[in-house]
Amino acid sequence: EKLEIPNALSASYSPDGKFMAYTPLGPQYMQWKNYRGGTISNIWIYSFADHSVIKIPQPQGGCNDADPMWVSDKIFFTSDRNGEFNLFSYDVTSKEVTQYTSFTDFPILKAKAGKGKIVFEQEGYLHTYDIASNTRQKLTVGIAADLLELRPRYVQGNNYIRSIEISPTGSRVVMDYRGDIITVPAEKGDPRNITLTTAVHEKFPSWSPDGKSIAYYSDASGEYALHIKSQDGKGDPKTIKLSGTGFYAYIKWSPDGKKVSYVDNGRNLYILDLETSNIKKIDSDEVYAPGVFRKMSGDWSSDSKWILYTKLLRTNFSVVYLYSVDQQKSFAVTDGMSDASEPVFDPNGEYIYFFASTDAGPVINWFDLSNEDMRMTKSIYLATLRKDIISPFTKESDEEGVKKEKSEPEKPLEKEKKDSKIPPVQEKPVVLKIETDGITDRIVNLPVKAGNFSDLGIGATGEIFYIIRTEDASSSSMLHKYNLKERKDDEIMELDNYEVSGDRKRMFYSKGQVYGITATGKKPESGKGILNTSALSVKIEPLAEWPEIFNEAWKVNRDYFYDPGMHGVDWNAMKVKYARFLPDLACRSDLNRVIQWMCSELGVGHHRISSGGDRLYTPVPIGGGLLGADYVISNNRYQIAKIYGGLNWNPDLRSPLTEPGLNIKKGDYILAVNGNDVTSDNNFFSFFENTSGKIIELTINDKPDYAGSKVVKVVPIGNEYALRNRDWVEGNLRKVTEATNGQVAYVYVPNTSSAGHDYFKRYFFPQVNRKAIIIDERFNGGGSLADYYIDILQRPLQAYWNMRYGYDLKSPSASIQGPKVMIIDETAGSGGDMLPWMFRKFKVGTLVGKRTWGGLVGILGFPEFIDGGSVTAPNVAIWTKDGFVVENVGVAPDIEVEQWPADVISGKDPQLEKAIEVALKELSKNPPEEPVRPPYPIKMRK
Repeated sequence: EKLEIPNALSASYSPDGKFMAYTPLGPQYMQWKNYRGGTISNIWIYSFADHSVIKIPQPQGGCNDADPMWVSDKIFFTSDRNGEFNLFSYDVTSKEVTQYTSFTDFPILKAKAGKGKIVFEQEGYLHTYDIASNTRQKLTVGIAADLLELRPRYVQGNNYIRSIEISPTGSRVVMDYRGDIITVPAEKGDPRNITLTTAVHEKFPSWSPDGKSIAYYSDASGEYALHIKSQDGKGDPKTIKLSGTGFYAYIKWSPDGKKVSYVDNGRNLYILDLETSNIKKIDSDEVYAPGVFRKMSGDWSSDSKWILYTKLLRTNFSVVYLYSVDQQKSFAVTDGMSDASEPVFDPNGEYIYFFASTDAGPVINWFDLSNEDMRMTKSIYLATLRKDIISPFTKESDEEGVKKEKSEPEKPLEKEKKDSKIPPVQEKPVVLKIETDGITDRIVNLPVKAGNFSDLGIGATGEIFYIIRTEDASSSSMLHKYNLKERKDDEIMELDNYEVSGDRKRMFYSKGQVYGITATGKKPESGKGILNTSALSVKIEPLAEWPEIFNEAWKVNRDYFYDPGMHGVDWNAMKVKYARFLPDLACRSDLNRVIQWMCSELGVGHHRISSGGDRLYTPVPIGGGLLGADYVISNNRYQIAKIYGGLNWNPDLRSPLTEPGLNIKKGDYILAVNGNDVTSDNNFFSFFENTSGKIIELTINDKPDYAGSKVVKVVPIGNEYALRNRDWVEGNLRKVTEATNGQVAYVYVPNTSSAGHDYFKRYFFPQVNRKAIIIDERFNGGGSLADYYIDILQRPLQAYWNMRYGYDLKSPSASIQGPKVMIIDETAGSGGDMLPWMFRKFKVGTLVGKRTWGGLVGILGFPEFIDGGSVTAPNVAIWTKDGFVVENVGVAPDIEVEQWPADVISGKDPQLEKAIEVALKELSKNPPEEPVRPPYPIKMRK
């Protein structure tokens, strides 16, 4: 039976069953020590008789009260009101709060009461508290258990494949596979694990130009260093300590094999001399962009004396640079007025190729929601490296009297040697002559239509390869080849990614879970060249591996957290404090708990385990089918109480019972599912196991028996959230429309990302003829900065426009000039904090509801653990001239309105009703101006 209480997390009945102590909101404090934002945990005492509520009192500034346990005339609970979580009680008669424990090192967790005692977890131990004697005992529990997750085992699967690089001749590929470096043959042979390490994370492998060695990063020493090892796996690796910000990526060898370039998580680009181990920082991005790393380095010149790279400016535009190793100086190739990327040398040292976009401006400002619908295109450009090199796109002309020579069929690799515009590939590197002066003026555009391009590459004879990406991430993209001589662009094959080998004769490609090698620019023959990834497996030893993951989580926060001072926390001490639990871990989820505890010490939002890592066994859930309806039990049958309407032309809003021709209505009975009789003696949903997306038969009647029934075919859905949410939104819109006589618009925004953007467009623009507006951001899940909403809401009236027929237009037409009210609540956070903060800052209108979550230190991407798990390290924090704001506070309403259970149970929405009241009151005081059109002008000259 569903209780009437609108929302709750944990609860405890009073001894007489007439009351219930419960927490209405989910906990934030597990990942956020000393949390005091709008979602703090309260304990409410609910009366079943009249639905009234009493709150257990909290100190000024609030706290987190949790785990209510009603014993006799006291409600015991845990609370962080005095620091760490300890055990307290509330006397329902005297209204006094009493503290029973005083732990200061580790909090009390998961307290439960029974048989006169309370059992709780603290510092990794179970404790009991005897209520009658007011005594506490620490328990020592010994269990002889065969803990399966601790067993060493072999794991396999393509999900463990991470970065991949093809060998110089294309005979093998190298990959980091769940922390080991493995090479896989193109055809013959077996995979070769060249590292075979336990509890060491190795990643980003890269072949040396001669194919004899592989460089990669390893944390064998506790910190990441560069390792170079023979490709056959024999011998010990050469180890070079790196300078940088802790995490590293994208190793690129110079063609002479004497140097490598690499980047770090601080967006710095380095060159490392492999003979001397000297490290030179070339450049740094001016701003930090989202992502774990940014691929700054593009390509080395064939003589190993120049390197192409890109630098991100404060404008968020990327500029292509040439760096001279000899001069130790950088030269700009592009001018910063376009977003340039992926520069590469052509094989003969004549040109530089790169992508650039001149319409990227709104899109690359990634923090703003206003770019949600905008798309940028890229074009392919070429810059000549010397002033005497003629553009390969000079206009051609046929002339009489010039004998056209017949050409013999040419071998593929000799074909381009006779092309005057594309010199043959040099077998031996020559010192390039590069004239940087005026290079920006020597840029020309390739005659290829702009598009969503990526992965620029060059073939053995100067062919230009690139991918055209689809807007739909679920669809494959197309590899193209542009031939400079013929000035022709061709489609090659659908794929996800590709890479050309060092000799440019072969290429690696991937499509979904298929990995292969084929001739460069050639579509592979069916079934040929597919890498045998099913043979990949590595041995893992969890007890040895988990301390490495713990250390990685600690380093991720050390090196990615926005505040280098770690909020004043001694981060080294925290590592020691929580490492003590590592020997007692029994499963992977235990490790996640310890990491969560450690990270909570930083006292910041958005701090959480992003991915839990791999488990010995992960159950595959069996999805149930849903019909988009509510039911009641009547006559021992299930009767339809409500059918949620949908938009059946939209797959995300399909309502199974409303499909055309079914004619199912409220009050009908569902008598059978696939011929199986359905009565209230059985769980209704048990008949729909594993039916989502499948055709089933329902026996329907308007009475609880089979006489006159009909059988219909329907396709259940797997989730009803979208239908129920839309029903709630549409219901609120009707309430506002009816209560205001159509004067006030209502717009709901579930987040400040794609869904919120869609909702805003869907509901705002059809209502722009209304005089005022209510924006409802309750339960807002955040996303980007909702500047788009605020910009639209702030649009001032410019003018009116008269036409011969129809109503006059106003400009901007999509604007509402009257009062504006925003509803906020405790569950709205992140972007859902920023939206009301901007609403107040720019004096858009009145905030109604409850204080928001209070989390405006956001997250921008972090490295994976060896097993695929991850943890966040919040690294983008809001501040103003008044200091850091909103974080751990939230945005308070101008008018506070609680959603009391009694009101909600009776069908009311106090916050929405108050918003309507405020909008109407403001509208009566400050109605938008509605001027009368002036008389038409008289232009006739008298």
